[in-house]
Amino acid sequence: MTVSFVCRTESALPPERLFDLARSIDVHVNSQQEAGERAVAGVTSGLIEEGQEVTWRARHFGIPLTMTNRITHMDFPSSFTDEQVRGPFKSFRHIHEFEATATGSAMTDRVEFTAPFGFLGRLAERLVLAGYLEKLIVHRGRFLAGQA
Repeated sequence: MTVSFVCRTESALPPERLFDLARSIDVHVNSQQEAGERAVAGVTSGLIEEGQEVTWRARHFGIPLTMTNRITHMDFPSSFTDEQVRGPFKSFRHIHEFEATATGSAMTDRVEFTAPFGFLGRLAERLVLAGYLEKLIVHRGRFLAGQA
């Protein structure tokens, strides 16, 4: 079963700047220092583009994880989508949307994922993973919004 959630972040930055920050490998690494996340293959620094992949290594729940994501859609500066092509989830899709506001911009993150392992995976989705991932996305959004 697929789990989804939506997070919205307001920023004083223009949408073009927020868009580029959201696809910056270097900024992502800085925003996820707590998990020790680092890019280890594919695009490992700079701005990732449509069709490109990045492989991330991090430690979540004390477990080392590796996940490769591909940018499957990009429409600068309004949206881009990254999807897992290899990794711990049965499926993982993250849509990033950007719009101008009277005070700067808003970023909307739409995340959909499915855990592996059948019934046990569905239980983990509801009890642990959804809240954990939403917390990561909210933290990342606030980090991006505060960049100059």
